[in-house]
Amino acid sequence: MQITKDWQDYELLDMGGGEKLERWGEFVLRRPDPQIIWPLEKETAEWRNADGHYFRNSSGGGQWQFRKTLPEKWTIGYGPLKFHIRPTNFKHTGLFPEQAVNWKWIMDRIASANRPIRVLNLFAYTGGATVAAAAAGAEVCHVDAAKGMVQWAKENAQLSGLGDAPVRYITDDVFKFVQREERRGRKYDAIVMDPPSYGRGPNGEMWKLEDSLYPFLHSCRSILSDNPLFVLINSYTTGISPTVLHNLLHMAIGGKYGGKLDCGEIGLPATRSGLTLPCGIYGRWESGE
Repeated sequence: MQITKDWQDYELLDMGGGEKLERWGEFVLRRPDPQIIWPLEKETAEWRNADGHYFRNSSGGGQWQFRKTLPEKWTIGYGPLKFHIRPTNFKHTGLFPEQAVNWKWIMDRIASANRPIRVLNLFAYTGGATVAAAAAGAEVCHVDAAKGMVQWAKENAQLSGLGDAPVRYITDDVFKFVQREERRGRKYDAIVMDPPSYGRGPNGEMWKLEDSLYPFLHSCRSILSDNPLFVLINSYTTGISPTVLHNLLHMAIGGKYGGKLDCGEIGLPATRSGLTLPCGIYGRWESGE
């Protein structure tokens, strides 16, 4: 398991009873997490006095309750990377801190390539991987179907001092975008993707990760350069194991380009209990250079 240990502005304080207690800069938030099926040993004052608490309701949604007025958004940093944090109506904050292990890996791969690298970030959300790749000197194309997330990614790039970096921000359906890039003959040296478990395209096309990921990977292979550097997949889909990503990447990418594969879990350590919270899986293919 890859464990994120080097945050300064984020900390998983404790977890139990289906919830996690996190410090995001100077604010402490309490949020549900379906992976936390063990009990909370003790609800301390630290839990009770969280600045924000997201409550689930019976219909499957939920809402925040705040002990004090929080800023609409605030900034945290991971090394040179800066991000706006904003509690949303869907319990999220706009950042998945466990992904820092992948950001570091992306930056290391690009920096050690010693050549210009063009990166395509698909299902790119608020741009954690985008700012990591741009900070390492890559040219980046950031694609997400949600206009608000693309704008948020632009804000994060500005915060990170990358407002003038060579980044294209595209609000589009990722499948159609990849198909158009293939027709244009445009190539990328690295591809990052964080595909959802389920989704629908603009014309009602159904995405189900179990059925759609392999053909999508195969399509992405057509826009890889002749000397690709890496392909990275993140997944939070329950029931999909790292071995599944290993097999998909081997068949879709490794079989053509060789290279090496690394697949596994990502986790966050809890300060108070010493336990580790599993936070999805990753699959990494990289060339032998």
